[in-house]
Amino acid sequence: MTARVLVVEDDAPLRAVLATTLADDGMAVAEAATGDEALARLQIEGADLVLLDLMLPGIDGMAVLERIRSFSDVPVIVLTVRDSKADKLAALDGGADDSVTKPFDSDELLARARAALRRRTPSEPPTSILAIGTLTIDQARQVVTRDGEEIRLTPTEWRLLDLLLKSEGRLVPYATIAEEIPARSGDLDRQATRVFIAQLRRKLGDDATSPSLILTHFGLGIRWIGSA
Repeated sequence: MTARVLVVEDDAPLRAVLATTLADDGMAVAEAATGDEALARLQIEGADLVLLDLMLPGIDGMAVLERIRSFSDVPVIVLTVRDSKADKLAALDGGADDSVTKPFDSDELLARARAALRRRTPSEPPTSILAIGTLTIDQARQVVTRDGEEIRLTPTEWRLLDLLLKSEGRLVPYATIAEEIPARSGDLDRQATRVFIAQLRRKLGDDATSPSLILTHFGLGIRWIGSA
């Protein structure tokens, strides 16, 4: 699975260089220019690794690191122009996994990023069979049953359900749905997406007014909230 990296850097040219370097190494990159933006993206979208500049406008990097550690154990590599041992120790004591001093060598940064990703304890892979009340979803066989009866999903409905399940509770933006799920006439537009979501909800027995499986974030996307 492609590693998701959040780059938090207020210097736009450097942020672009970092994003390109990581993407060229096969990683999926999200960007943030401020601490507030980084925290919002991390809470909504999640990440497998964070590259965090300590010298940020507004909330500085150490404060951002402290807030990240209040809700996530995602690996964090701090980027800093500070070269003192005390500063690096402060970042590591604050919960950072590694520290890189600017200017840095791209190959070294990539090596440190890959090492941080390897060290992260992988989460248990989801079981191929998910049971929620009388609803059973067999992801391996692509079979869904409700009250013991098989539910016939269209290929698009299954792709939408599969995308939601693989998101592991993270928000799936409408733009991502359009990219990941092909439509006969090209991209799956937002209106068509809403139709498929409504159909999928009806077949799964989910109530849009009081959802227990699929939650809509209006204007943003959808999120899977079902649990066994």
